[in-house]
Amino acid sequence: MKHDPALSGKLIDGKGVARRLTDRVKADVESLREEHGVVPGLAVVLVGNDPASEVYVKNKAIQTHRAGMRSFMHMLPETAEQDELLDLIALLNANPRIHGILVQLPLPAHLDPIVVTNAIAPHKDVDGLGEVNAGRLSLGIPGLVPCTPLGCLMLLQETLPTLRGLNAVVIGASNLVGKPMAQLLLREGCTVSVGHIDTKDPRALAREGDILVVATGKTGLVRGDWIKPGATVIDVGITRIALPDGKTRLAGDVVFDEALPLAGHITPVPGGVGPMTIACLLHNTLQAARIYLNGQSS
Repeated sequence: MKHDPALSGKLIDGKGVARRLTDRVKADVESLREEHGVVPGLAVVLVGNDPASEVYVKNKAIQTHRAGMRSFMHMLPETAEQDELLDLIALLNANPRIHGILVQLPLPAHLDPIVVTNAIAPHKDVDGLGEVNAGRLSLGIPGLVPCTPLGCLMLLQETLPTLRGLNAVVIGASNLVGKPMAQLLLREGCTVSVGHIDTKDPRALAREGDILVVATGKTGLVRGDWIKPGATVIDVGITRIALPDGKTRLAGDVVFDEALPLAGHITPVPGGVGPMTIACLLHNTLQAARIYLNGQSS
């Protein structure tokens, strides 16, 4: 990633923000243990042996231990039936040592991710993808928020003095990122537009954004001429692409070198949104442990 050093102040330091959040979570976990004897526990379920998913899961386990939490790993074969996975989730729901449950996506094609996600008890749904937490977010009721959009919001809050009144454009309307991101931005007082596959002129829409969040999974979709000068750009995309020399590199949905001169602030790939996703997973697991504790004392 080569760019003018004079522009480095534009880069949003996702690693730094994630590190500070993780440090706060670690301190709060220690306080929870000392004051109430509760150690937050996170269970991660991986079905199959997708290499990228295995790396993510191992990294989550490492970060969970570093934050002083308990980590529970459950690996099922690619051929696992849906009832087998649902039975495991039921056991995890009933286990008082486990406060958060995450089923790593994507799942093998024969498993229904909606059924699986909704089987997780809402107070343990640390990915925030179940219909109960999604409904709470839509209604503005406190709940567990999906980790990646929550991380994007925290980066924006760290970068801008206020979000209220700004025009925000979200490119991508997935349940995982785009839709909850739009809800969070609405909650912060932004005027929000969402671009998707049927949007007639996504470039023109993107150029309206004081804030531009891109989460499509299409490498290099957003070019420099999509960026409103001075906009804050959050690039959620991350894809490993092959180079002519046989090596690989990570790239986002935004053409970074074209966007950087125009953007007021921009997340790099890697080092932007990615670290925040795991930090917010730890944050949500801590929140889930607090929900458990409040339920025990009420």
